[in-house]
Amino acid sequence: MQRLRVLMLLLLMLLMLMLLPRSECVQCFARFDLALGQCDEELGEVDEEDCCQNPQYGYQATDGVCRSCGPPQWSPWSPWSQCNVLCGGGVSQRNRKCFGIGVSECENPKDSMETRPCRGSCCEDKGWGLWLTWSPCSVTCGGGGVRRRERVCSSDPECRSACSGPSEETDACVTNTTCPVHGGWSSWSGWSQCSGSCISDVIVPKRERGRSCSSPAPSIHTEPHGNGCPGDEIQTQNCSELPTCPVDGSWGAWSSLGPCSASCGEGLQLSIRPCDGPAPKHGGRFCDGPSTRSSICQRACPVDGFWSGWSSWGECSTSCIPEGRASIRSRRRSCSSPAPSIEPPGSDCHGDDSETENCNHLPHCPVDGGWGSWSPLSTCPVTCGVGLQESLRRCDSPAPKAGGRPCPGEGRTTTICQTKSHCPVHGQWSDWSSWGGCKYPFGVRDIRCQRLGGFQGRERRCLHRAHNGSVCSGTALVESRVCYDVNQCYVKGSWDGWGTWSLCSPSCGEKSISKRHRLCKPDYTNYSPFIGRRKDSATFFGKPLSDCGSTPDGGPTFQTESCLNAPPCT
Repeated sequence: MQRLRVLMLLLLMLLMLMLLPRSECVQCFARFDLALGQCDEELGEVDEEDCCQNPQYGYQATDGVCRSCGPPQWSPWSPWSQCNVLCGGGVSQRNRKCFGIGVSECENPKDSMETRPCRGSCCEDKGWGLWLTWSPCSVTCGGGGVRRRERVCSSDPECRSACSGPSEETDACVTNTTCPVHGGWSSWSGWSQCSGSCISDVIVPKRERGRSCSSPAPSIHTEPHGNGCPGDEIQTQNCSELPTCPVDGSWGAWSSLGPCSASCGEGLQLSIRPCDGPAPKHGGRFCDGPSTRSSICQRACPVDGFWSGWSSWGECSTSCIPEGRASIRSRRRSCSSPAPSIEPPGSDCHGDDSETENCNHLPHCPVDGGWGSWSPLSTCPVTCGVGLQESLRRCDSPAPKAGGRPCPGEGRTTTICQTKSHCPVHGQWSDWSSWGGCKYPFGVRDIRCQRLGGFQGRERRCLHRAHNGSVCSGTALVESRVCYDVNQCYVKGSWDGWGTWSLCSPSCGEKSISKRHRLCKPDYTNYSPFIGRRKDSATFFGKPLSDCGSTPDGGPTFQTESCLNAPPCT
């Protein structure tokens, strides 16, 4: 039984959790523009409740509409629209929107649009001016050209819609002249064979390629003739990649016989001729035949080894210079010109039989950029609501070089941080209430229609303050002023012209009208303009029954006119 109770309790708690309202996930923004009704500075996706812990923020739900997190507040009035007709009677409108949590809480929520009568000023509109002259044809020879002409709207900016139709028109035009055909080069032919197989001391072999001015050939039957092709018809190039030509050695003159070489056993008297007429170069063959000749004294002397010429340089180890390494090439020679004698043993050649060098003439290899490590997340930039932390990385491991690709992706990443603390909501003043009745300041006494001063007051409230937000600036919750109560009192007066036309009421529909009244100015000369010891300026409270007599022209005391062309009510 106890287990059953526990199970029932768990099921009940689970059901309650499922029924609890959940905050919707929204796109949160760090700023809401009240004038434009737009969100700015996107932070990311969070719960609506978390986003709106800061009343300065805004959010965008799945419907795409931007909403303010602040208390209800009217946007500024939009500018008055242009008159909705070009000529005659029409209306102009302006509107405002209520933004904030609890939109219906804006004061006077129905006052979101105002309409006033207007008259279109374009009755005498000039419209389009005359067409200007045609421009020259866009081509001077051949066909397929166009010409253009324009006209100017002479209307004032507010009347531009009276100029309907295009401001420019085009027309096809042709000429009777055949266009010259300018010459164009054909493609280059392939490179010819090099004029030699190696580079000598005085001659570098060359190769060449050609092209012809035939794609197309310049016209000669047009006036003027077509232009010839600019540039050269033949292009030459040094065959610098060829090896250096070898120079074979040739013997010089024999020397006189030397002394006998008795230290070698049977010695020799030697006569030497140098291989220097010319000496072998660039891998050329050493002189054929012996460099010495001898007559036997006792025995032959040993023959020391002598290097052959260097071979041509081999290919570089890479096609470009890698980062942090070198590209190298090598060449070789052999101890064979002549080789050292075996019996008796001659001396080996001194030095290395191979040689390497860096290929510094090659370009450096491109190095693609690589990302460094992400920096630690920055501290949360806010102390209430939600903020945006960021982490950065640099494209320096390695940095791109020699035309290498930059690092792919972004160098900045962000994440939302939550303080779980609601930001202060500062108070906002409500509108002032209407002025109260004019009361006698000393006890209960009716001062209506008497020249006794009274006072009246009005009040306002500090709304929406929450979470330790600041109170409304200023301390005046109540205002008062001195007054005379003239409500429904008979007062002589004089006519003072017409008042201004009112806004259209209602603000839409065919029954929308505007009113104005003749101004019957009450005569308050019997009242003191100041009240009380402080001599405060007096105000007159209420609507007196002013008697101005007949109107000067015998006309009505008020006028109405329809707000023509008011938009239909939706």
